[in-house]
Amino acid sequence: MRFATKAIRVGQDPAGPHLPVIPPIYQSATFAWNSLEDAPAFDYSRVNNPTRAMLEEILAALEGGFGCVCTGSGMAAIAAAFSLLKNGDHLLMASDIYGGTHRIVHTILPNQGITFTEFDAREPGTIDTAIQPNTKMLIFETPTNPNLRIVDVEAIASACKRHGIVCVIDNTFASPYLQNPIALGCDIVVHSTTKYVGGHSDIIGGAAIAGTQEVYNKLFAWAKSIGTAPGAFDCWLAVRGVKTLEVRMERHCANAMAVAEALERHPAVHRVHYPGLKSHPDHAIAAKQMRAFGGMVSFEVKGTAADAKRVAESTKVFMLAESLGGVESLIGYPPMMSHAAMTEEQRMEAGIPPTLLRLSVGIEDAQDLIEDLQQALAKVSALAR
Repeated sequence: MRFATKAIRVGQDPAGPHLPVIPPIYQSATFAWNSLEDAPAFDYSRVNNPTRAMLEEILAALEGGFGCVCTGSGMAAIAAAFSLLKNGDHLLMASDIYGGTHRIVHTILPNQGITFTEFDAREPGTIDTAIQPNTKMLIFETPTNPNLRIVDVEAIASACKRHGIVCVIDNTFASPYLQNPIALGCDIVVHSTTKYVGGHSDIIGGAAIAGTQEVYNKLFAWAKSIGTAPGAFDCWLAVRGVKTLEVRMERHCANAMAVAEALERHPAVHRVHYPGLKSHPDHAIAAKQMRAFGGMVSFEVKGTAADAKRVAESTKVFMLAESLGGVESLIGYPPMMSHAAMTEEQRMEAGIPPTLLRLSVGIEDAQDLIEDLQQALAKVSALAR
């Protein structure tokens, strides 16, 4: 099966006495046993649930992994990956990474006796010098949040294999449709299913897809013990959302390209970050490892932080809100949203200036989106004159 067919058919054959085309929601905390000698496949929804199992089967198939563990949020999926670390271990973390991951590495892992070093994922050769005898894992993302830099996944995974460490990638920005890191050598792929997988901004969820049975078993045992299970209804909504992932991503990508090109021509814009642009420093790598260039765009406004905030507060079609990956377009201000936990110095070191805005480009009419940004930017341009 190809991608779109997998999204609609894997694990979703009509079953039961009524043969429903759309699988039902198993909104039950517990399940009956026929006898003590005949344990059911599902007994308690903290451990497993038929609706969740369906979503996990779909995501594992779309990512080409052995198995998937779904969690109550994307951060819980990150925590599931980190559960493979123990006291005394060392982690390599890409310096250009989501603020929530940065926060958990800086504030929670040290309390567990886990040390870390940041490295430049755009330079895979730096891994050889950053590695330590007790390094057990590396985590990175591509495209990066919010700078949309592209990392050579195969090169990073190869370095991890060379050093015998677990390679974890956050694939949320790309979605399973645009990029499949397990095929490129990664061990664990993490998603916030809140974003493109769900696609409608109406759930919170996460997923960790393992490339091997050994890794999957460890992730499952941790999730079962800690109790990070998402609810059945959220899983059902994610199954509904993933059915249209391919067609949504095609529109997201087309709209994002149109918006990026328009922004690149605008006199009030200092720089546009979108890997689909030939001016992007990582365009060639993106073209090599991605099916298309994604629905996320970030750009720097000419002027001050106040100018950037004014633009963010002046859009009418783009809504000022956190998150991404929904059918509706959102505009965000990373210093006060996704990367607020970082200090200003840390943000500047990560390439996040106070004039940066992040767009999650939805599936509305592209011209409406462009005109909306133009009218918002006009306020800055008028002040400049």
